[in-house]
Amino acid sequence: MNKLLPLFGMNLFELEEVCLKGEQKKFVAKQLAHWLYQKNVSSFEEMKNVSAPFKAYLQENYCIHRSKYLRYSESVDGTRKYLFHFEAGYTETAMIPGEKRTTVCVSSQSGCRFGCSFCATGAGGFSGHLTAGEILEQIYGIDENQEISNIVYMGMGEPLDNLQEVLKSIEILTENWGRAISPSRITVSTIGLPAKLDEFLAKSNVSLALSLHSPFPEERVELIPAQKSNSLEDIIRVLKKHKFNQHRRLTFEYIVFKGKNHSYKHARAIGELLKSLNARINLIPYNEVPALTFQSPESYIMNQFKKELELQGFICTVRNSRGQDIEAACGMLAAKENNPPSE
Repeated sequence: MNKLLPLFGMNLFELEEVCLKGEQKKFVAKQLAHWLYQKNVSSFEEMKNVSAPFKAYLQENYCIHRSKYLRYSESVDGTRKYLFHFEAGYTETAMIPGEKRTTVCVSSQSGCRFGCSFCATGAGGFSGHLTAGEILEQIYGIDENQEISNIVYMGMGEPLDNLQEVLKSIEILTENWGRAISPSRITVSTIGLPAKLDEFLAKSNVSLALSLHSPFPEERVELIPAQKSNSLEDIIRVLKKHKFNQHRRLTFEYIVFKGKNHSYKHARAIGELLKSLNARINLIPYNEVPALTFQSPESYIMNQFKKELELQGFICTVRNSRGQDIEAACGMLAAKENNPPSE
């Protein structure tokens, strides 16, 4: 018996190929996309304007793959952390409610192979890449699916390490035949892999959040080992090739570790490094992870460092983490099912 191929996660070109194989005109692909990505159907029978013979063909060869989340935990602040299981392994997804927006934080991998020293995901190792469909299932498969206004690729994994699937998922989310979300409502977070960063910026028009955490290469490499082969100098050079504005924002994410990276010297060096970029800075107090030695800074440290960066001419925001009590905050996602404790 042939393995059924999932339609969910296919872009328009791939759906057109499905139609041609099923002896249909190419325009039928937009009908399929409408049912998959706008109506979120779970069966071919629900596709009212698709012919019965073609439905039978689809039934024999394809499936509408949906992965129901296994469970969720809910924070006192309303944040939810969902657990999914995909072919590559377990993955966590966070939903962050707000007064004017509902944001979903999706994962692009099960685990991560970059091993940032402060991150719970990296500490758990790497299980595998997610497909575009599996990235999308985190959006379509949560209870708040219809309420989502913003999407951030800031969950488990390094998005640029899974670039083609991430780009395909963004295409499906932003195109009129797909979910039709404005690109300005989507942000991809990365540590910065220069060659792939250049391709990502050329092939998409969503916003970028780059993890900085230190302006000094020798200190940044302690936090982000990938700095060894992906230097800040090369990353900045790529960013300068592309335009950023109010529709496509460039943000530098800066996790503040108590006693490590919040001195006046750091603020001055950041000012020098980013002076020619149209960027803003998000300061994030470190969320303490069991078994890791980094400490969270007090609020006065965050406010003082914010003022020093503002003196350098930056728009700077302190981003208070959500869902810390359920380990759903920045750097805390780590699907423990991938690495159960030894007996």
